[in-house]
Amino acid sequence: MQRALDRRALALFAACVFLAGGNAVGVRFSNRELDPLWGAALRFGAASLVLLAVMAFRRLELPRGRALAGAVLFGVLNFGVTFALAYYALVRIHAGLGQTVLSLVPLVTLLLAVAQRLERFRLLAGVGTVCATAGVAVISRAPLQGAVPTLSLLAMLGGVLSFAEAIVLVRRLPAVHPVTMNAVGMTAASALLFAGSAAAGDTWKLPDRPATWWALAYLVVAGSVLTFVLYLMVIRRWGASRAAYLFVVVPIVTILLSAWLDDEPLTASLLLGTPLILLGVYLGALRGGGDRD
Repeated sequence: MQRALDRRALALFAACVFLAGGNAVGVRFSNRELDPLWGAALRFGAASLVLLAVMAFRRLELPRGRALAGAVLFGVLNFGVTFALAYYALVRIHAGLGQTVLSLVPLVTLLLAVAQRLERFRLLAGVGTVCATAGVAVISRAPLQGAVPTLSLLAMLGGVLSFAEAIVLVRRLPAVHPVTMNAVGMTAASALLFAGSAAAGDTWKLPDRPATWWALAYLVVAGSVLTFVLYLMVIRRWGASRAAYLFVVVPIVTILLSAWLDDEPLTASLLLGTPLILLGVYLGALRGGGDRD
């Protein structure tokens, strides 16, 4: 029975990795026709409607008071700020590089938790930080050669910080059903993204190209709703620490998909920096156990 459960969890994990691996590629295709903030607003606006419909179907109640404020703040950080920066960055950098930088999320989460006294510092976290920083430094040598815009790389790192802080924030918030948390969060983030898009003077139009429609549909259904549901199912079976391997494996899938669909060059800096980042994340956030489930 346990072996059957493990196989089911492994299958769910593999599906989640594959679906999440296509997210950055989908954003790249969306950005070719839609302004970044407008594309992000459309994505999370539609995804929030899907999740609100799920809430209505399951008769889940809206949180109140501190729980509602926490869900809104979580959404602003996790979806609003993070993806505003990520969409901006992915205009100029390839999906593989963007997703590789995002693999820093588990490690940054651990370090933020230590800084906020939610966890104790571990030696492996320090070693992992050095390895991961070295990996980013190898990749970021490209801006000096004019290949990767510095602002885009910094925006991606800012997205990592925002996403990680949102994860740490969840530990301090009142318990809210995951579907409700994400429905409220995505709704709040959508309002922020629509406002930001209007302030930036984006052109509000629906896609004309079939490729953009396919990318947007993928980002809403597979990249936002299904990935979220599958990830929760993996966490329930494996716990948060083992499930965090998602962030380590996803960049590999993204790089392969981006090389196939988006002609991303497999440069020496990317191929050398990626293993260092993944090693740093593994040592700092995963091998040491992270959360004690």
